[in-house]
Amino acid sequence: MKCTVCGAEMRPTRSDLPFKTTDRNIVILRGLPVLQCGNCAHYLIEDGVLARVDEILASSNGPAELQIIAYGADSPAHEGVPALPR
Repeated sequence: MKCTVCGAEMRPTRSDLPFKTTDRNIVILRGLPVLQCGNCAHYLIEDGVLARVDEILASSNGPAELQIIAYGADSPAHEGVPALPR
């Protein structure tokens, strides 16, 4: 797949990404499978992964202002990107 920003090749990798869930809460998902551009760092999250992200974020309504959650080895990943160890 080509990057929609610069036209370089997108490649599967894992990244740690923040998601703001409320005005005061942020969840960082560690080891999230994304397609990332090797040239400009633009990234895409595929539909199956994003559906799982929605599930994780919906269940992360704790009192902490910052939560760090591992995406999980049992969650969908990109082909060729190894799952994180448990």
